[in-house]
Amino acid sequence: MAFSYAGGVAVVTGAASGIGAALTAALAARGADLALVDRDSAGLRLVAEAATAAGRKVSQHALDVTDAAAVEALPRAVLAAHGRAADLVVVGRARDGEAVAMDVLEAALMATGRPVLIAPAKPRSELSGVVAIAWKDGPEAARAVAAAQPFLGMADQVVILSVVEDARTNEQSCERLRHALSWHNPRTRVQCLTQGDRAAVDTLLAAALAANADLLVMGGYGHSRVREVMFGGFTRRVLSHADLPVLMAH
Repeated sequence: MAFSYAGGVAVVTGAASGIGAALTAALAARGADLALVDRDSAGLRLVAEAATAAGRKVSQHALDVTDAAAVEALPRAVLAAHGRAADLVVVGRARDGEAVAMDVLEAALMATGRPVLIAPAKPRSELSGVVAIAWKDGPEAARAVAAAQPFLGMADQVVILSVVEDARTNEQSCERLRHALSWHNPRTRVQCLTQGDRAAVDTLLAAALAANADLLVMGGYGHSRVREVMFGGFTRRVLSHADLPVLMAH
């Protein structure tokens, strides 16, 4: 049986002619969606039209692979183009000591408009059924909770974690969320955290670890940088130090 690439996205450079065009046709026949790259935009369009006619989803990226800046920006562009059609974007973190490609994570979260599940560096040996929510009363966290509803509904327990900034505001906001989530999962509780001498993010990660959470749900917070959006310090700290899967939305 021929190997199927259905559900995958293949990036083909030099796709407008020759071997690149032939490879594009072969991948399309095997079910792959395609990100086609070439400096010949006219030829690229013809190859893309043929792949589209074969039922494949195609994005076109007219660039010269000798242009280092354009090549560096390509993963972000491909991820944005294809990620926007996904229910959930899954991204890895570190492997074999490599640093996280933070720009790829930023593209997944900020450019796709979809929730992102960031896998841990190492798989968990067993699951507890506990889902933790890093709650901050804002639209980013609210969107993350909405995206996580399938996981929250199936959890054995949901823990709403909130680092106290204003005691009254935190308590009211957390209780509103707990009440809403209890319609989906009655095993939902609130845990308000005192920051103490540690940074808020360290307090939150320690509480998630103490709860033996399998998944941390949180908003992805960022700020503008010229025409891009970059992660804030809290978000970056979670991505680099959390030992559990993190589901984010922005």
